[in-house]
Amino acid sequence: MINQPRIFDRALLELDSVVGKDRLVQESDIPILNYIKACAKEAFRLHPVTPFNLPHVARVDTTVAGYFIPKGSHVLLSRIGLGRNPDVWDDPLTFNPYCHMTDCNDVVLTDHNLQMLSFSTGRRGCSGVLLGSTMTVMLLARIVQGFTWELPPNEPQVDLKENLRYLAKAKSLFALVKPRLPHHLYPIC
Repeated sequence: MINQPRIFDRALLELDSVVGKDRLVQESDIPILNYIKACAKEAFRLHPVTPFNLPHVARVDTTVAGYFIPKGSHVLLSRIGLGRNPDVWDDPLTFNPYCHMTDCNDVVLTDHNLQMLSFSTGRRGCSGVLLGSTMTVMLLARIVQGFTWELPPNEPQVDLKENLRYLAKAKSLFALVKPRLPHHLYPIC
């Protein structure tokens, strides 16, 4: 989002209009922070927490998306492959939260159509999906709401290259961060 100020400003606009600057984002605000949720979902699409879903074994012969899977097959879903699939996503390597916003205006971090995986899906999906979704959205909302983010003068943009062994950024993020809310809203440890 730092690399695309237009997206960052849109998230900030949503937070300022829904929450304001006189209090911190609360869990009760999440249902109406659709752009923030779309940004979180887009981050999961492009940068999943693990490269593959947990392996599953087919208990019976089955067909999924036109592919025959014989009984006993071990099935691995590539989270990166799903989230960056050019047959599903327009410009799949570009951060675009709008691709998750629909007419219903209720963005959720799960995707039962398997176009991406954030917390898994189905009967054996992540039991902590609600907690994980809430924590992710709250963290993103509070760091966007609470601080201005700028790159150091010698950095033209955030380098998003990944260390594919660990699915982490290859280079650490360096940013200039300043509080943007009234001082009393920042808890002192």
